[in-house]
Order: sequence, then structure tokens, then C-alpha cells
Amino acid sequence: MRDTRESRLLLVLLVAIAFALITVDIRAGEESPVDGARQAAAAVFGPVEEGVADAVDPVANAIGAVRDSGKRHNRITALERENSALKARLGSDERNHSRIRELDDMLKKAGAGQYGIKGAEVIAIGAAQGFSWTVTIDAGSKDGISRDMTVLNGDGLVGRVTTVGPDTATVLLANDPDFTVGTRLESSGELGFATGQGDRALSVQMLNGRAKIGPGDRLVTFGSRGNKPFVPGVPIGEVVRVEPARGDLTRTVWLRPYVGFSRLDIVGVVVMPPRTDPRDVVLPPRPAKPKPVPTVTVTVAPSASPSAGDAAAQPADD
Repeated sequence: MRDTRESRLLLVLLVAIAFALITVDIRAGEESPVDGARQAAAAVFGPVEEGVADAVDPVANAIGAVRDSGKRHNRITALERENSALKARLGSDERNHSRIRELDDMLKKAGAGQYGIKGAEVIAIGAAQGFSWTVTIDAGSKDGISRDMTVLNGDGLVGRVTTVGPDTATVLLANDPDFTVGTRLESSGELGFATGQGDRALSVQMLNGRAKIGPGDRLVTFGSRGNKPFVPGVPIGEVVRVEPARGDLTRTVWLRPYVGFSRLDIVGVVVMPPRTDPRDVVLPPRPAKPKPVPTVTVTVAPSASPSAGDAAAQPADD
């Protein structure tokens, strides 16, 4: 159709009629004069609309599912993060409880031996100095740490300080093959020297080849002159094996250390030695031996059975 004046007037007229019908339909509601026409259109186009809706609904549902799936995924991710944080917090709490116990045991040891200690945390294993069994602690010269100080924990002797920096220090562990410490046997006071053997039991040379010693006996540090590198009385370990005596001047025994060198965490550096030798006071109490349960033996004499003659002498029943 060409764009003429008549065509533009017709278009305006149609638009005006459409607005008028819409206005009448809205105001009249169900009584609208065009209601019949609308119902007829619905009857004609309704099946077509339903068919289109049936075709479109799966697509719409899929889009909604994807949208809802994203929301669920975000929620699951948030829950997983919350669970991970909770597990981490629980693990941290358990570790903190374990470290509190370690610190408490160490303070009890220090109190029993009257050692002035500086607490520290193991922050690294091994060192650049080439030692095979060393750890690095987070305390140094700024904390009053100096070379050749005794290091212990809640179990016993850990080692001695070898290198000191401003904020850290290196500790040579008691199981290092280059480590040697003077020992004293509990009760008897027999002396010896313990040497590290790596991941095996410590080797102890007893100065008295005829010293009476056996499995289960316990040794502590003998102490050094000036209390460096070792203060006296620090528990070292228990005897697990004794070499048979061969008439030598010395005797070898094998000592299981109290300290687990592969799981060190909290340690204490002895910065103030005890005024007097604590002797065996720092050793843990021995477990109580179970008391024997008394037993009573009862002997029961067998009852005498009647003899054949006695049975024959009895009168027979009528």
C-alpha cells in the first residue's frame, strides 16, 4: 500500500477503534460486548497455544532446572566450605589440647627439677650444618638462648643447643650419632656415657663393668661442669637390653629414650640451672605393681561307700 493521506487516516481510525474496544472491554468485564468474540478466538487458538506451551515447557523447565541447579550447587559448595572450616577448627582444637598437655608436662618436669626454662616451638627439621638429627626452634639470642644449653620436653632429654641466631636456634638431638651425654643410674648412681644411634636405642657405656643393671632400670643426665651443655637429673630413658659381662672395664647397655624424636613440637631450653642436683626427682613415678590376689585351696575328702558285706547284711524289703 502506498503511503497516502487516505491510508494514514484509515490507520488512525483503526487505532482509535481498537482503543475504544479495549476501553469498553475493560469497563464491562464479563458483560463486555466483545466477550463472545474473545471466547470464539479462544476456542480457535486455544489448542494451538496449548501445543506451543507443551513444546516450550520442557525448555522452560530445563532452563529453570539449570537455574535451580546453580543455586543448589552454590548451597552445597557453601555447606562444604562450612564443613571444611568446622573440621579444620576441630582439628585445630585437638592439636591445641595436645599442645597444652605437652606444655603442662614440660612445666611439671621443669618444676620438679627446679629448671628455669624458655619455651619454644619446633619449626623445622634438619639444618644446613650437616647434622643428621637436628631441629630448629623459634627462640634465639633475643630470648636468652645461648650455645650448649640443655633442651628438654615433657618426656625428658631432647638434646643441646649448637647454633644460635637472633630469633632461632639449632638443637642437636640426643639420638644423633655425634651426641654424647653423661648418665647416672637411678638409685645406685652408677655412671656411664650415652651415645645416639639414630632411630635405634641409645648405646650406654657403663664405667663399672660389674655394675648391677637390668631391663627397666632408668637413667638421668649426670650433669656437666658449669651445667653446660647438660644440667643434672633430666630423664633420658629405660634400659631395654644389657650386654653380657666379659670381664671388661666397661659394660654396654641399650637405652630406649623417653622422647619421641620424630614428633617433637613444644620444647624448653634450660636457661637457668637448678641450685642443687635433683637426682631422681624428675623421673616419672613407676606404675604400681598389681597386688597378688590370695587364693584359698579347699580339700574335700571323698565320702565312704558301703561295702558289699554291709549291703548283704541289710534285711531285704518285704
